[in-house]
Amino acid sequence: MYSRLNRTYHEFPRNFWVLMGATFIDRLGGALIFPFFALYVTKKFEVGMVEVGWLFFIFAVSGLIGSIPGGAISDKFGRKSIIVFGLIVSAVSSIFMGLVTDLQLFYTVAAFVGLLENVGGPAQQAMIADLLPEEKRTEGYGIWRVTFNLSVVIGPAIGGFLAAKNFLLLFILDAISSIITAIIVQKILPETKPEVTKEHSEQSLVQTIGGYFQVFSDMPYMGFLLVSSLMVIVYMQMNSTLSVYLRDVHQIPEEGFGAIMSMNAAMVVFMQFWITRLVSKRAPMLMMAFGTLFYLVGFSMYGFVASFPLFLLAMVIITIGEMVVSPVATALVANLAPEEMRGRYMAIYGFSWTIPFAFGPLLAGYIMDNYNPDWVWYASGIVSAIAIGGFLLLHERASDRLTNFNMEEPGGAAVAAEAAA
Repeated sequence: MYSRLNRTYHEFPRNFWVLMGATFIDRLGGALIFPFFALYVTKKFEVGMVEVGWLFFIFAVSGLIGSIPGGAISDKFGRKSIIVFGLIVSAVSSIFMGLVTDLQLFYTVAAFVGLLENVGGPAQQAMIADLLPEEKRTEGYGIWRVTFNLSVVIGPAIGGFLAAKNFLLLFILDAISSIITAIIVQKILPETKPEVTKEHSEQSLVQTIGGYFQVFSDMPYMGFLLVSSLMVIVYMQMNSTLSVYLRDVHQIPEEGFGAIMSMNAAMVVFMQFWITRLVSKRAPMLMMAFGTLFYLVGFSMYGFVASFPLFLLAMVIITIGEMVVSPVATALVANLAPEEMRGRYMAIYGFSWTIPFAFGPLLAGYIMDNYNPDWVWYASGIVSAIAIGGFLLLHERASDRLTNFNMEEPGGAAVAAEAAA
């Protein structure tokens, strides 16, 4: 085990591991809060899930607006400064959210947070791609997910304990983690933006932002994002609706939900890298369909079962699907993007998360407050089935750029793209 870990460590550059360490610290702060966010809002402001859904909608729409200039700025001026800016804004906003006592003001703070905090997201994902050769990106994004989930192994357990005492402590600790991460990025990591041609370097920021038209004209890529959005609508229920559903329908306390999420994260920590190496050798669209099949089974189960062990089993199934689709999707985006447009491709990839983040919890909240809550999970199964069909269709009909590149073979994406041309 030690020699395997040591060999894996030396396969990746030092700055990649520094970035992973900084990511762990930042994500640990977020993992204290996010799994309990819906619980916090419904309890503090005494509102239903529709209000929580509107809050997620505000986060998502403002975050989408913020990520678009963020991706362009990272392509034009570099990754480092925009990541640090986003982290500082995240720290300030966490304190504000912990202190606000009026729901309308909380909505305003949410809009501000989403607008400015998410500008650094595309830059961080682009920096990972900058630091790694193409053949190592799928595994690199798998390690990124392990890092994220290692923080979630620890965060919900601590967060569930502190949430029962004082929610403000969670926001303070999140702010501290963001500041520490900003210091590490600023002091240790170099700028990683690739050298570009003279034509691209002389572009104005407005012209760089205009490059998004090229991204939107990439039809196979847009098809992939559309189908991915359906899958993410289902996945988002895990972090928004599930905690309230288990509390209100099955009387599962905060600590119980924290244990479920910690198990999810522990599985990713111990199994992600192994699963990533398996799926990186296979057709990406087929792997996306395969992983979504686990979502269909796992999320649907919550509408049919009523005991804690079966809730855990449903999460085991969901987690297997998550470990299949997540690194494949992110590496696919990084490899499809032209080097000089990597930040903008990553920003548009965010659409497949922010749009579901905007509408998924809102629609689920409407069902929860007005109909049989089990229909959230029945609908999740239906939407998962549609997404599986979409990925299979992309595998059959999309260009070679999506169906035939080997994410493990050096230059695989470039070869496929050249063949398609």
